[in-house]
Amino acid sequence: MSKVLIVADHFDGQLLSSTSKAVNCGSQISEDLDVLVLEKGSEIASQAAAIDVVKNVLSISNEAFEQPIAAIMAPVVAEVADVYDYILLPSTTFGRDLAPRISAILDVNQVTDIMSVEEPRIFKRPIYAGNAIQTIKISDGQKILATVRTASFKELGNANNANVIDTEMPSVEIPSHTRYGGVQSEKTERPDLQVASTVISGGRGVGSAENFELLYELADKLGASVGASRAAVDAGFVPNDMQVGQTGKIIAPDLYFALGISGAIQHIAGIKDAGTIVAVNKDADAPIFEIADIGIVADLFEFIPELISKLD
Repeated sequence: MSKVLIVADHFDGQLLSSTSKAVNCGSQISEDLDVLVLEKGSEIASQAAAIDVVKNVLSISNEAFEQPIAAIMAPVVAEVADVYDYILLPSTTFGRDLAPRISAILDVNQVTDIMSVEEPRIFKRPIYAGNAIQTIKISDGQKILATVRTASFKELGNANNANVIDTEMPSVEIPSHTRYGGVQSEKTERPDLQVASTVISGGRGVGSAENFELLYELADKLGASVGASRAAVDAGFVPNDMQVGQTGKIIAPDLYFALGISGAIQHIAGIKDAGTIVAVNKDADAPIFEIADIGIVADLFEFIPELISKLD
């Protein structure tokens, strides 16, 4: 039976949901599935062991992993993965940074953004901003290294109690050319944009940074996260970490509000897996209405206050 290794994505002492989604993908390839956790302590390993279908959690605790630096982690992952047929990472900032380095070390081609598993060695992935779907078949006997499009897979349950195996740090040369300099992230009480079940996004039609306060008010009523189109980010209304789309975050919330967003293909590529899309735009011919489940031709500055009043 083929062996699958998932590299865990975690931050600030918490295992991220992207790991569970990558495990879901891996479980469609083989039942022999392990998770590799590289961390300074041991908190993440127990969280990974709870994910359904995981067989073993390989835990390597070392000071070198206090921060997730891809240049340091790559040679370790490559060494551990030697006995595995598949290496999967979530297609997050973490996975997209780490996977190419592992690919270079192992001299293995990388498959990016797996969105479905057709057969153990046949996968589908989006290309051309999601306007076409490519089917890829990997030859027998070749190790497969891939990133998993997290918007295409659901989280698994957490009722498992997998074996946690404390693993020795392999004897590999750890690069010293990359050092941790610091991280800055905005603290907010709203859910993370990439895992929120409800997302409210604004586009150029919102008009200004001040007007985004109206979206924040609606989001707080719904317990939602707030995103934006590239046009809104480029206009300086919001920071770029809120951008949703092909060059931003690819998300799959249960409910997505597109407010004042015209619907460029780059934005559509980031939300096409959403459960229900609600679009509000004054322009009845806006492309966003072509993919919206519910389309409302209205002035968002009249629509939002009225919706908030109904929620009150």
